[in-house]
Amino acid sequence: MKKSIISAALGVAALGLAATGASAGTLDDVKAKGFVQCGVSQGLAGFSNPDAQGNWTGMDVDVCRGLSAAIFGDATKVKFTPLSAKERFTALQSGEVDVLSRNTTWTATRDTSLGLNFAGVNYYDGQGFMVRKSLGIKTALELSGASVCTNTGTTTELNVADYFRANKMEYELVAFEKADEVVAAYDAGRCDIFTTDQSGLYAQRTKLTNPDDHMVLPEIISKEPLGPVVRQGDDQWFNLVKWTHFAMVNAEELGVSSKNVGEMMGSDNPAIKRFLGTEGAFGEALGVGNDWAANIIKHVGNYSEVFERAVGPDTPLAIARGVNDLWSRGGLQYAPPIR
Repeated sequence: MKKSIISAALGVAALGLAATGASAGTLDDVKAKGFVQCGVSQGLAGFSNPDAQGNWTGMDVDVCRGLSAAIFGDATKVKFTPLSAKERFTALQSGEVDVLSRNTTWTATRDTSLGLNFAGVNYYDGQGFMVRKSLGIKTALELSGASVCTNTGTTTELNVADYFRANKMEYELVAFEKADEVVAAYDAGRCDIFTTDQSGLYAQRTKLTNPDDHMVLPEIISKEPLGPVVRQGDDQWFNLVKWTHFAMVNAEELGVSSKNVGEMMGSDNPAIKRFLGTEGAFGEALGVGNDWAANIIKHVGNYSEVFERAVGPDTPLAIARGVNDLWSRGGLQYAPPIR
């Protein structure tokens, strides 16, 4: 009798484990509903910004478009949820969005205590300061006693506190939840300084009444590695988001672009053959077709194309590649190989 009770208990446990293992993950949910729900900013030029027709563009947007291309062979199967800095993590944790791709800094706290995983760095950034040229300020070390506008719920508040304390300077913090509120307050003269990631300063400067009256100071006071974020506990989805970014970086290094991807399908280069899915079965391991990377590049482009289109020298932001160049050209962008 005792043996049969134990056997029955083990059987129930096994059924429970089987049910848990069979439950749909994020990729299955995305395939079932037919689109990726992507959490983005409320409007940051170059990263995630809607036009008058509601069409979103930018580097963070292209991560989600790349995911859509990898899964569906179509970069348009994405819905975007604008999120403030304060609400972004809750939206991801609750399942309101499938992925957060919203100029979000990878930190130890966020990577451990929030139940989240960062899936790579699609933009290496650092916090800076913007001031009015009329103030005559040339360096951040001249900012003692200034009032500082920034967002709540971001790493910028702690970075500012650390910087001013380390340099024995006083300051007054003026914080707002929404990015546009920060821009409006600074533009109206409610504070002396606007601080956020340097890329954000260049983007937000374009919204000011007289952009040319303002300058970004040279100092970078922090490391801000920005990238897409997913919930912990779903390795398949984590891998797919991670390799979507890696695919764009690898494509640039291999010389594969949206313009030549069709021609490259006939390449004899083993690395390109694996990348484009004409050899091997790497897509199957990610839960998508073997042409997943080819579809990302065909519909979205490689990392260089994404960067130049969104924030490069020919855009209003006019940002140089700098540390976001490939490792082979002195930058930090480096992706593991597909093999």
